[in-house]
Amino acid sequence: MHLEDRVVIVTGSTSGIGEAIARRVAAAGASVVINSASSVEAGERLADELPDACYVQGDISDPGTADALVDAAAMRWGRLDGLVNNAAVTVQIPMTDIDAITADHWRRILEVNVIGTFLVTQTALPMLRDSPDGWVINITSLAGVRQTGSSIPYAVSKAALDHLTTLLAKYGGGDVRVNAVAPGLVATPWTHDWDDLKAGVTALAPLHRVATPEDIADACEGLIASKYATGQTLVVDGGLGLVL
Repeated sequence: MHLEDRVVIVTGSTSGIGEAIARRVAAAGASVVINSASSVEAGERLADELPDACYVQGDISDPGTADALVDAAAMRWGRLDGLVNNAAVTVQIPMTDIDAITADHWRRILEVNVIGTFLVTQTALPMLRDSPDGWVINITSLAGVRQTGSSIPYAVSKAALDHLTTLLAKYGGGDVRVNAVAPGLVATPWTHDWDDLKAGVTALAPLHRVATPEDIADACEGLIASKYATGQTLVVDGGLGLVL
């Protein structure tokens, strides 16, 4: 993967999967816009560590964040070539506990995971169309394609994001490639205390381990390099979906 003279936005990129992807595209030569809703210190530190990067604080459910992210790329580098939509939220509610789910759970998760992702992509598309190789990667989840996940609202949001991926690939225009990576369980700060679940995945999954953020960055790298792939969701779950 060669991304010299390319500019990439990675939302939700101050830790875990997003940080691994930001570091990977930077190592390939890209200039990077780092983002988080909070974690300002971590974002500024990461931007300083990368060869050519800037940090934009903002919650993607706020329409102004989409403008700030794209404006940062435009003002500093005058172009945008790639977008990784990684920012997301969840709530941990057992799938069987239907009564525990509230309207506020639905609103917050859909506002960030679906609406926010769409708004960032919508704002980025004009510049991506001007790139000689514009692309978008949405980070979805195994929960979007199997009946599993941290909660029903989260799983539904990721299923919606998979379909949004296909719709944007078909109608986004300008030869912009839009694909998704759907991780299984990944060892990140978000899942640091999910010990029982990690043990279960390790026992069940054919590859007998949980994913690392670098595994997901590998998948993104493959899709970035796959110039004739669009509208696809690449499941990266160690085979867990085969046994659920």
